[in-house]
Amino acid sequence: CFSVQQTPMKKTKALIGDAGATFSNAFTATPLCCPSRSSILTGQYPHNHSVRNNSLDGNCSSPLWQKGPETTAFPVYLSKQHYQTFYAGKYLNQYGKKETGNVGYVPPGWDQWHALMGNSQYYNYTLSVNGKEEQHGDNYEKDYLTDLILNRSLHFLDDRSPQRPFFIMLSPPAPHSPWTAAPQYEKNFTDVKAPRDGSFDKPGKDKHWLLRQPSNPMPSTSLNFLDNAYRKRWQTLLSVDDMVEALVKKLEELKVLNNTYIFYTSDNGYHTGQFSLPIDKRQLYDFDIRIPLMVRGPGIKPQQTLPAPVLNIDLAPTFLDISGLNLSFVNMDGQSFLSQMVIPLKCSSMSWRNAKCLSCSSLLQQCFPDCVCEDAYNNTYACVRTLAEHNLQYCEFADTESFVEVYNLTSDPHQLENIVKKVDPTLLQAMNQRLIKLQSCEGDSCRVFPKHGSYQYGCQCLENRNRI
Repeated sequence: CFSVQQTPMKKTKALIGDAGATFSNAFTATPLCCPSRSSILTGQYPHNHSVRNNSLDGNCSSPLWQKGPETTAFPVYLSKQHYQTFYAGKYLNQYGKKETGNVGYVPPGWDQWHALMGNSQYYNYTLSVNGKEEQHGDNYEKDYLTDLILNRSLHFLDDRSPQRPFFIMLSPPAPHSPWTAAPQYEKNFTDVKAPRDGSFDKPGKDKHWLLRQPSNPMPSTSLNFLDNAYRKRWQTLLSVDDMVEALVKKLEELKVLNNTYIFYTSDNGYHTGQFSLPIDKRQLYDFDIRIPLMVRGPGIKPQQTLPAPVLNIDLAPTFLDISGLNLSFVNMDGQSFLSQMVIPLKCSSMSWRNAKCLSCSSLLQQCFPDCVCEDAYNNTYACVRTLAEHNLQYCEFADTESFVEVYNLTSDPHQLENIVKKVDPTLLQAMNQRLIKLQSCEGDSCRVFPKHGSYQYGCQCLENRNRI
């Protein structure tokens, strides 16, 4: 469908990935916007920060969130370390609503605040600029959000005090819907289609009921819809690629590039046609839980590919580790992976993390053409994963079927066959017990688990007990 040379992120790969470390096993704690972003901010699993989905009832940017987990998010600690902090772009889906303090509410720890009210938009949106409302229209030069947050970050770099360290977090809308490309990129990738490999348009046999309901093979209406979405997503990412290039250039001009760590990542994966699901996220499979993660900075050798497993809950403690903070003073479930980048891995890369938990979200909703629904009230699951000699994933669903799925990703990387009936029952029992413990872990207890034979445990979960 497209050549391997064709990608919207060429400059980003060259300037960050090739200039530093690329993590090949990076995962989100939950493949849904608000819970995932809350995990990035707090370094905690969803069962500890209590953000279950994208709604206020699900604790997304709610008063409970603001009075609790947000007060110990990583920017609070960076501010105490005398960092100059800057945020621009989408924050949390419910941010700016009346019930959450309107635009006047600025989360603690941020010196400069340019946050989008609500969910992703490219034009015709409202920002909270340091607590004051700022309306935007549809003029590309003035309003295109990806470019706007870039330009404001460049001004911040020019105006900052060179005597104090800085932290910038940019959250562009791309490639989130409504997939509005910049004018100069609207005709790019006209020949690109979603990849037809792996689990694309494969039947969801032996999987939970939500995966068994799509038509297979997909009708042409679904194929056209998902291909169009795929192209538009790529088009929007070209502006993100430009953003990365401009930031690196500015840091170089200011002669601080070699003293600055740059992270590139996302809050979730995405699917376009896998198991005949047109487009969305929130499923347990690798295409939704895997995220990109590239880092460059002082002491990181270029062109490294690191297989050590990393979760987005590990980002916050890594930022704080870089700042010099003693991590024993913070209550985070994740752990810093700074040493994994700066010091080459020795022996087994899996020795760094023994256990890891990802928690997830889900009546039928998120329905697309041909009545394929991507989500449901009881699309609630929790998974445990081995990441050592055998790459196994064990998942339990909180539905009327009490459905269980098990995959050997070493021999079946696209998760086509559910092998729950073929696996040693003692191993299933052991993974079930690990999962139970990981779902209630906190802090250090999330990171210390014994091995079972040659298996080491990691965990992934998604909770969907309220409407999204």
